[in-house]
Amino acid sequence: MKTSLNTLEGLKRSLTVELPIDSFNEKKDKIINNLSKNAKIDGFRKGKVPVAILRQRFGANANSDATNEMVSDSLENALKDAEVMPAAQPALTKVDLDDKKTFSYTLEFEVFPEINVAPLSDLTINQIGAEVSDEDEARALQELQDSATEYKSVKRKSKTGDRLIIDFEGMVDGEAFEGGAAEGFEIILGRGTMINGFESGLIDVVAGKELEVSATFPQKYSVEELSGKAAVFKVKVNEVGSPKEVKLDDSLAKHFGEKDFDAMKTRMLTQMKTELDSRLMQKNKDVVFTALLDANEFDVPQGSVDEEANKLQSDMASRMEQQGIPAKSNLPEGLFQEEAVRRVKLGLLVNKIADDNEIMPDKELVNAKLQLMASSYGENAQQMLDWYNADPQRISGIESVVKEEMVVTLISEKAKINLTKKDFLEIMAKQQ
Repeated sequence: MKTSLNTLEGLKRSLTVELPIDSFNEKKDKIINNLSKNAKIDGFRKGKVPVAILRQRFGANANSDATNEMVSDSLENALKDAEVMPAAQPALTKVDLDDKKTFSYTLEFEVFPEINVAPLSDLTINQIGAEVSDEDEARALQELQDSATEYKSVKRKSKTGDRLIIDFEGMVDGEAFEGGAAEGFEIILGRGTMINGFESGLIDVVAGKELEVSATFPQKYSVEELSGKAAVFKVKVNEVGSPKEVKLDDSLAKHFGEKDFDAMKTRMLTQMKTELDSRLMQKNKDVVFTALLDANEFDVPQGSVDEEANKLQSDMASRMEQQGIPAKSNLPEGLFQEEAVRRVKLGLLVNKIADDNEIMPDKELVNAKLQLMASSYGENAQQMLDWYNADPQRISGIESVVKEEMVVTLISEKAKINLTKKDFLEIMAKQQ
């Protein structure tokens, strides 16, 4: 065997492989001999067709089949001999059968780039941190208390702590605005969940009352057009409900299926911290990866990008179809190329850093990640674990996630970090 590797444009390569023509002829003759046993040609009995006739009739197909066998049998060793690894399945571009001594074929393919990762210590990365405060804990307990509270309809005037069921429609500058109307809306007076003036305007009202309530949007409101605006709401009070007292004790814990109050509180805090850590990891990971990409420029195989783009397109199409949207007419070609390039580059960088630093998640780390994920599934935790453990491909996906997180941790340890502290609600609200 003789191999010749040539560099084409960018990451494209061509590999020419030369083999003895006798090997090709042997394969071709074997194929034709096999055909002779079952070939049916007018004027000849089955199995008695002359070889010359068979070559004339089936020669082209035999050439093609023999070529495929030659390539299949020799490709692995040819790639080893040329010391090259294709990024995707090579394409057969040329076959030469004219030489009396040599059979040759040429393949074209892309290779993965050689990556020299920029020094991690040169990176400057903005990161965020947060903790579950005593106020966050008290708020979460209050929410549990609220969800367990029962309300009895009363005919008296409303007061702080009551639950009102209302219909309302809001106006700003005399015009209705998006999201400013609702029917059967539940509000607990005194909790401060509505804009300034709304709840206070509903104190001392009775069921059946229709009134106007003036309120003001905060200066920094999520909808910029409404920031700082004064609003008037037409409100109809359908029901005033008086709460039945629910104490923060073991009876509340039993309402949520826990053994006692301490067990409920422990589980609640564990879940809060788990969710917070998960969101911090995702946010900080995105920033780390962006900094890593900015510091490392290199080409990636277009075949790998196309494959990743097809996956993204397929996922998007599935989500659209689930929502009853015809996907094909709404997915322009190339829509996913930019994100696909990013993902392929990140995959190569993460794997390179992991290899260079001998980062490999062991079974213990993967199991710990699975247990952490399962902790949010409650009674269905074991079912979730069984689902992942039933398929090695699913476990491989978890291994990839763990490896990514280990690489992020390594980068964060080596890079210059600018840490900004934020509160629990700010971190959690971003993904709600």
